Amino acid sequence: MSSSLRLAQSLLRGERRALSKAITLVESTRRRHEADELLELVLRQRDASTACGLRVGISGAPGTGKSTLIESLGMELIGKGHHVAVMAVDPSSHRSGGSVLGDKTRMHKLSAEQHAFIRPSPAQGVLGGVARHTEDVALLCESAGYDRIIVETVGVGQSEVVVAGLVDLFILLIPPAV
Repeated sequence: MSSSLRLAQSLLRGERRALSKAITLVESTRRRHEADELLELVLRQRDASTACGLRVGISGAPGTGKSTLIESLGMELIGKGHHVAVMAVDPSSHRSGGSVLGDKTRMHKLSAEQHAFIRPSPAQGVLGGVARHTEDVALLCESAGYDRIIVETVGVGQSEVVVAGLVDLFILLIPPAV
């Protein structure tokens, strides 16, 4: 049995560690063939019920309270029996290429919840407010049993519109006028 097949089966059973490994594989630039194989296996094996969740995109200028809103919304959804995955797209380090903000640390309560999964992903220079593989990561999260997917964009400007095509509901936070 191939490693991609084992990973896909673990992912479809809802194993958090498998989800983390799958996301790392999909976001990797070195193992594209394995990532494509994994995505194909997941698409073939998942059942129709994993695709009937809700995807929400949240954007806004820095400091508008995106992470605060996501934590409150996530806790409310978990309280109603949902499984919540948050993809926090962060600015990238010029040195390492990784995330620099670590939005996960700002969602203390939500990150401690058993039915929540938070994954920061570096934008790596991709325009549109999302990372290169955000749509693939959403698919993996849904396949692992998360029925509410929240995508926090890297920020807002005139080009952060790609997320609107990936989600069912798009929320733009605007700070109050001073």
